[in-house]
Amino acid sequence: MPEETKHPSASPQDGQAAQEGADGPGEAAQPPAPEDAAATQTRAGFVALIGAPNAGKSTLLNALVGEKVAIVTPKVQTTRMRLRAIAMHGQTQIIFVDTPGIFHPRKRLDRAMVRAAWAGAEEADEILLVIDAARGLDDDEIRLILSGLAERGRPIVAALNKIDLVKKPILLEQARQLDETGLFKRIFMISAATGDGLLDLKDYLASNLPAGPFLYPPDQITDVTNRVMAAEITREKIYLRLHQELPYDITVETESFEEQANGHLVIHQVIHVARESQKKIVIGRGGRMLKAIGQAAREEMRTVFGKPVHLFLFVKVSPRWQEDRRHYLMMGLEYVS
Repeated sequence: MPEETKHPSASPQDGQAAQEGADGPGEAAQPPAPEDAAATQTRAGFVALIGAPNAGKSTLLNALVGEKVAIVTPKVQTTRMRLRAIAMHGQTQIIFVDTPGIFHPRKRLDRAMVRAAWAGAEEADEILLVIDAARGLDDDEIRLILSGLAERGRPIVAALNKIDLVKKPILLEQARQLDETGLFKRIFMISAATGDGLLDLKDYLASNLPAGPFLYPPDQITDVTNRVMAAEITREKIYLRLHQELPYDITVETESFEEQANGHLVIHQVIHVARESQKKIVIGRGGRMLKAIGQAAREEMRTVFGKPVHLFLFVKVSPRWQEDRRHYLMMGLEYVS
């Protein structure tokens, strides 16, 4: 909560001296003016980030929060779960909800992710549609999202992202087309990569959230558990190195996360792949790829958790891991038919 501002009042001696120095009778001391309520009013609320896969939602989330809370890779559909990240903006606590990309689902995991994305939007105070301006609006996934938004009938905010990659006339035309849909109350042009337009966007979102107390401690930046964060970090390192060689169906499970008496963290994780050939790719010749993945993940975990990390990785062939309810529970997803 913000620190209380105290206003010192005049002492009786000060008041007496003021009256004695006046030409006429002293006036009664006036009470201090009430503090401007608008300046001290706190606000808090949820802003859901929705969009097509690879629209830049996770990059935008990290930029808005000011710290890395979501993994970012070139692979589509990297984000699988709803992730809450907290940003303080003046007297407002903005809880951003990063959701999976919305697309035409084919598998059980796809359907669970798309359902989670729409659920995150429906539960939020504000919905922010993030659009890859470099990709444009003539896209099946964008049309799918716009149709879904029209059905829900809520006025929302749009952000044309990656404007550093697109010429201004094209951006203006995209903004015009979005405005003609009648779905948007505001359209912003931003670049999550360069920071252009982000302050105006945060100002707007903060001013439109409901008044009320903060929902999280002011120094908290995410609601993700350490076990899940560790798994996400390792999954990111796998995708960054092998996104062209590996398909989408790979996941990381943190089996144990323990802090020893000396403050060191000991983390055991299982990398689930669908086929034996994928296992060989992850391990690499002589185990070199797995070692590189582990080293990169361990270094980032040390930074994130602020402690020395001992990371042990095991690769397991799990052909039907997407049918295992346990994995959906770990990702915070609903097991759908």
